[in-house]
Amino acid sequence: MDESAGHGTTGAGAGGSDPSAGAVTPLDALGVMASSDARLTPTLRHLEMYTTRGLLTVFWHEPPDSAPRAPGALVLCGGAMGGLLGPGDALYQWLGETWSERGVPVLRISYRRPNDLDLCCVDLAAAVQLAVGGAGAERVVLMGHSFGGAVAVRVGVGLRQVVGGVVTFATQSAGCEVAAGLQDLPFVLFHGDRDEILPPESSEIVCAMAGCGEVVRLPGDGHLLAKSDAVIRERLEEWLPPIVLG
Repeated sequence: MDESAGHGTTGAGAGGSDPSAGAVTPLDALGVMASSDARLTPTLRHLEMYTTRGLLTVFWHEPPDSAPRAPGALVLCGGAMGGLLGPGDALYQWLGETWSERGVPVLRISYRRPNDLDLCCVDLAAAVQLAVGGAGAERVVLMGHSFGGAVAVRVGVGLRQVVGGVVTFATQSAGCEVAAGLQDLPFVLFHGDRDEILPPESSEIVCAMAGCGEVVRLPGDGHLLAKSDAVIRERLEEWLPPIVLG
């Protein structure tokens, strides 16, 4: 593989440990054969991890040196078709640019095998490990769109000790049966009331299973939330600071 664009590594992969050394971490579970890491801008890294089950891609927005380092980080995942930009008008790109400037690392992932719930959960958990071990985050907010909502919920439960909050966008309810394990974690669920793929009741069901959280209905919007960027951004501007900056 061509690793000339960045610095390539082989073995356990970026931030990984020796699988034979003891407890298995999410990065160990990936089975990384090699990785490549290129800096696209002074504050944006492109990390690729090659595994026997596909390629995991991470866009990693790092805070500039001038920004005070915040205790939190954001880790973002897409839907059943994957992708790095998220819903709306490239909401994840906006989150990466905006919050990294405030000292909050933001990692966006592209799954190895979109729509494979178990593998995608490992992918997101590995990115959480990078945020904690590589960026020094004390707590992480997970965000997922559609299918990715179930990924975020499941990883939020599994890594409850380091997860500070969960955000879903037009989530499915399938795969969220463990939501009660969020245990009063800050939880907000955005859903368009004209979603043509998953009705808003999906988010309401997940919220009920969790026993915590808030469903934000977005009037007149569909599954991609193309009309609601302003509302979502405004709500996140209120919701995120106590978790990631406090």
